[in-house]
Amino acid sequence: MPEWSSTDREWMSRALELAARGLYTTEPNPRVGCVLVQGGNLVGEGWHVQAGEGHAEVNALAQAGEQARGATAYVTLEPCSHTGKTPPCADALIKAGVSRVVAAMQDPNPLVAGQGLQRLRDAGIAVDCGLLEAQAQALNPGFIKRMQQGLPWVRVKLAMSLDGRTAMASGESKWITGPAARADVQRLRARSGAVISGADSVLLDDSALTVRASELGLPDDEAAAAVQRQPLRVLIDSLRRVPLEQRFFRETGPTLVISTSAEQAAESYQAIGSELLALPGDDGKVDLTTVLRTLAERGCNEVLVEAGAALSGAFWRAGLVDELIVYMAPRLLGSQARPLMQLPFESMSEAMDVAVSDMRAIGQDWRITARPIFPS
Repeated sequence: MPEWSSTDREWMSRALELAARGLYTTEPNPRVGCVLVQGGNLVGEGWHVQAGEGHAEVNALAQAGEQARGATAYVTLEPCSHTGKTPPCADALIKAGVSRVVAAMQDPNPLVAGQGLQRLRDAGIAVDCGLLEAQAQALNPGFIKRMQQGLPWVRVKLAMSLDGRTAMASGESKWITGPAARADVQRLRARSGAVISGADSVLLDDSALTVRASELGLPDDEAAAAVQRQPLRVLIDSLRRVPLEQRFFRETGPTLVISTSAEQAAESYQAIGSELLALPGDDGKVDLTTVLRTLAERGCNEVLVEAGAALSGAFWRAGLVDELIVYMAPRLLGSQARPLMQLPFESMSEAMDVAVSDMRAIGQDWRITARPIFPS
């Protein structure tokens, strides 16, 4: 591992800041930032804004112009070596005449996977990799998982009372949490490639599951950019109980309904601009693993599950959850109210542990972020 200087760390930190600007816009591509430094001075910087447009390196090189020759490029992800919607960034760096490239992490994409760094070395450019790698990986958990496992990063979002309840016995749940927490959820939706919900939740809450600029709590320009790419709204509806007149179908944006059967119904959904897909499992319900693989094949890096206790519990029991995000409100709903997830444990030996990675106040509520600890 190279000995990183404080200057190296400073510039890579800046590149990571730039990469984060694409948090809501780059799907299905990774979030990447690049900084070009010449003689200790910043001469160019850029980030990947959205798929189909210039990558971070190209944008930084355009700003630097001739000053890129002999410069050091700090980039948060290995420069690509293949031609996709844009030419290889490794070739652009070589042509510009940079003298050194520092990458935070290797690209997990099998089409790159070290080839970009090797191409730079073969061109006589000094190459180092691994600076602030953990921070770079944290920016793109879904892209990494999709490239390595063919599955998206799955977050399950739940809102509960202080006594661990998510809705009244009737299903009434608006609103457990306050406006700050709801804005935080909007931002989770905005960074996701797909949002999944179940029939019960959509019917009870009349959910739309869209990203709304006015509720994001972001500056106007960032909010406007975030809503340009609406996540795919996915409805798990095994028996197709949700009427086509429901608000879920009336809102603008792509929708996918997943059922156990699509016979004689696909055209009805297609007529209203939705898609019906049959993915039956062995238990007579929708196969959730196949759902996630299908979404990964469609380019979804991160998936947000916003569902009730039954569907959330099903994802958890299947071992498909990467991250659990729980908003806890300072109120009590009582013992007759619904639980957080349906986990029919009967003894302490069945209890599952989680690793809490973050806990913070969001307005009047608390947000708890945890990851499951599955038995080895």
